[in-house]
Amino acid sequence: MDLHLTDDAEADRLLSENPFALLVGMLLDQQVAMEVAFAGPLKIEQRLGEISPTAIAEADPEEFAALFAQSPAVHRFPGSMAGRVQSLARVVLEGWGGDAAAIWQKGEPDGATVLKRLKSLPGFGEQKARIFLALLGKQCGFAGAGWREAASPYGEEGSYRSVADIVSPETLSLVREAKRAAKAAAKRA
Repeated sequence: MDLHLTDDAEADRLLSENPFALLVGMLLDQQVAMEVAFAGPLKIEQRLGEISPTAIAEADPEEFAALFAQSPAVHRFPGSMAGRVQSLARVVLEGWGGDAAAIWQKGEPDGATVLKRLKSLPGFGEQKARIFLALLGKQCGFAGAGWREAASPYGEEGSYRSVADIVSPETLSLVREAKRAAKAAAKRA
């Protein structure tokens, strides 16, 4: 896979090659621009020396939070998000043997199973889990039966609803416009 989510070649390379980094990027994707969230794993790797479930789970919580707060911050809420990333790392380490990709690969799961696994992760609610499942299906080669239905509405072909649909600067613009329209419709309702 060759992801283009951040407009930073090095950050995109890390997301493309490291499933745990991609999972962390998705976790960080709230209350910040998508590019900032998905560039976060590279900042963590540069400051910690690696981005792995073991390194993050074993990091001192105060030092890890300080790493998040260094300028430019990994996230606008460095303390709470550092804690969430450490919780995610512990679950991946203890529940998946440190292999984030096992969440969507172990046992050749279908879409509904992967959705259930994602929703059990710290910081992954219904919507975030569906968006990540759509990202796996649309861009990362996940082909489990029923993934589009499980990721609905984000799994729809030809939609521009989320990070799952970003493959270029043009599609980023389309996703942003769709989000603006959805917010405007929600305000009117």
